[in-house]
Amino acid sequence: MIRKYDFLVVGSGIAGMSFALKVADKGKVAILCKTALEEANTYYAQGGVASVTKQTDKFDNHIQDTLIAGDGICDRDVVTKVVSEAPSQIKELVSWGVDFDKDQSGNFDLHKEGGHSDFRILHHKDNTGAEIQQSLVESIKRHPNIDIFDQHFAIEILTQHHLGMRVKHTTPNIECYGAYVLDIRTNHVETFLAKITLIATGGIGNIYQTTTNPTIATGDGIAMVYRAKGLVEDMEFVQFHPTALFHPGERPSFLITEAMRGYGAVLRNKKGEEFMQRYDQRGSLAPRDIVARAIDNEMKLSGDEHVYLDVTHKDAEQTKEHFPNIYKKCLELGIDITKDYIPVAPAAHYLCGGIKVDLNARTTINRLYAAGECSRTGLHGANRLASNSLIEAVVYADAAAKDSLILLPQLSWNDRIPEWNDAGTSLNEEMILITQSVKEVNQIMNAYVGIVRSNLRLKRAYDRLEILYVETESLFQRSVVSKEICELRNIISSAYLVIKSALQRKESRGLHYTIDYPKKNPHADLYEY
Repeated sequence: MIRKYDFLVVGSGIAGMSFALKVADKGKVAILCKTALEEANTYYAQGGVASVTKQTDKFDNHIQDTLIAGDGICDRDVVTKVVSEAPSQIKELVSWGVDFDKDQSGNFDLHKEGGHSDFRILHHKDNTGAEIQQSLVESIKRHPNIDIFDQHFAIEILTQHHLGMRVKHTTPNIECYGAYVLDIRTNHVETFLAKITLIATGGIGNIYQTTTNPTIATGDGIAMVYRAKGLVEDMEFVQFHPTALFHPGERPSFLITEAMRGYGAVLRNKKGEEFMQRYDQRGSLAPRDIVARAIDNEMKLSGDEHVYLDVTHKDAEQTKEHFPNIYKKCLELGIDITKDYIPVAPAAHYLCGGIKVDLNARTTINRLYAAGECSRTGLHGANRLASNSLIEAVVYADAAAKDSLILLPQLSWNDRIPEWNDAGTSLNEEMILITQSVKEVNQIMNAYVGIVRSNLRLKRAYDRLEILYVETESLFQRSVVSKEICELRNIISSAYLVIKSALQRKESRGLHYTIDYPKKNPHADLYEY
């Protein structure tokens, strides 16, 4: 089956949905959701949205905080763009129904998080992402020009390659014409032709064994664009959230928002000692890369599997009011956070690199845009400042919408794209092999490509991954396409890109810390293993 749309949106998080709402008055839009419209990384974002919204705060302060956290790799023009456009995008989110918490005076109730010099985090309790997601879902469902395709999985973007042309990374003017899309319910591949395509597929958390990401975060968009010869950058910068709830066997890991440390919670080791001052003068409110490495070091020194987050010294009723979902979750596990320490450990959380885009969210493939976690804008540099991700997503969705609406009248569909051909393939009987291969990738990444790295570990990971890659590509070529085999391909591709990028960076920078090139800082000796 061939479907034609003006805009094809792959992914249903804040980036994909806000883009769809901005262009839907000018053309027909299809949104592809691998599961359901409500299921996206956005939903799991507890902390909030960073924006200058009060007179005592300044754009320059937010810009400087972002540059410092990014450890010298941020693109200043991008940082300025996102910070300066944030307030107008906040107003638009509010117009779509997002209900940010306010204080008794009617002003935004602002939080402070690690790396921020001021209180500038807008939030909705401790489930801001869920509030944003639900508000956008309601607006999307009301719009007559938007078609929602649940249980539809984009497996390849369409380029000249599908017309029989040889496409290389050096090929000029590669164009995107839409995507081959698997209807998961019927296992039938449909052809979606589009004048404009936006990739908004989120992150890669599930290449790791322990992650805060939902199971759908398998690097699909990044892997598709890389296979289509689009540029991908900065994949080595994988952010581990320092404080995921330690509860072995639970996947994804439950996030304990950084806002809790902004509220006054402190980190302690299993002896009950507060330890962050030994690593950074900002203590428990240091940027995430520093906190995650400190916790990693404490656990390795002691042999423990977790540390603790202590909020017991704060007012119990206020704690329950500010963090109702965390309180409820922990209580279900027998932990009363107003009286007990919370066991926490780092978990893979956010990718700072991804599909390379310019200031208009254009990728290096014509007619193809990317926004949200799958994109590499240059905002985050080597380490994302807390709560900068959601605002980046809406600012770049806005940029993509404005730019694509200018291009739209000049574009048409490419009717020469052939339908999906699975001739010569057979039903896959190797589901156990696929499941086991995913577990192997997870184990490889956790063991060798974690918070602290070395060339020896990275090379070992690369060699083991290459074996899985060869096996999986062979299996893909002879099997009828399925969600499981496609996700495995994408997981392996994303893991490969992380390892390759990490091997190429001959320094420690931000989230990429390697003992072969230790960073020259007062605490370098703390990270020797």
